[in-house]
Amino acid sequence: MRAITSYHAHVYYDAPAMREQARQLCEAAGGQFPLTVGRLHDNPVGPHPRGSCQLAFAADQLAQVLPWLVLNRNGLTVFAHANTGDALKDHTDHVIWLGPSERLDLSKLD
Repeated sequence: MRAITSYHAHVYYDAPAMREQARQLCEAAGGQFPLTVGRLHDNPVGPHPRGSCQLAFAADQLAQVLPWLVLNRNGLTVFAHANTGDALKDHTDHVIWLGPSERLDLSKLD
């Protein structure tokens, strides 16, 4: 069994108003927790189906970050996954969806 080394939470958006909402959510998360806020990607990147911003955080932060995202996502879809070193499983089996799940482009994973 692999160990979970960290987590990523990808905040999805597409419309300009949703982009600003996603930016605000990610900046607020960065102010609330010691995590890394990635840049906003207005187009799909990697397996992600639309624009997103990544939040990267340590495994021991999940119990604090996830409930905060649940309460503050304001309708945005958030795709969270564990990082174990197995990219395919991390994006299919080790996942948590906040909001409706979406189809990922798994061909982009090794």
